[in-house]
Amino acid sequence: MTFNIVLIEPEIPNNTGNIGRLSLASGSVLHLVKPFGFELTDSRLKRAGLDYWKHIKVITYDSLQEFLIINKNENMVFLSASAEKDYDEIKYEDNQFFVFGKESTGLPKQLLKEKKDKSFKIPILSPHVRSLNLANSVSIVIFEGLRLSKLAINNNLIF
Repeated sequence: MTFNIVLIEPEIPNNTGNIGRLSLASGSVLHLVKPFGFELTDSRLKRAGLDYWKHIKVITYDSLQEFLIINKNENMVFLSASAEKDYDEIKYEDNQFFVFGKESTGLPKQLLKEKKDKSFKIPILSPHVRSLNLANSVSIVIFEGLRLSKLAINNNLIF
């Protein structure tokens, strides 16, 4: 099962580096949408991604608009702390796009309004926590999809 991890305007190089490493480990493609809060040559990005960065399949876009136009026919889900449905309701499919917003503000409010039926959250049980770390959130969602696909394969289910 192949997934696509999409980061809209990532701000923290260490998060993006860690997510890059995760994308390689999970067999996913990493899509990065500008503007970034760092350069792709940033040493913190490279350090977090270790020497794996050269093996990661990365596709960059100049804007959210460009990303949405190029990938308009793709199956996308949007992750946001403000979504109503929990991520365990996602129907994982091969080549699916998982779209995450920037660390400081998440996904644009208008996009979430337009994609409400395809938006999901990771439940946060403490009222003292606004959101989870971006790299942790990506890990939870992507590896849940891989876990479910393995269960489906092991039980001869169509996934």
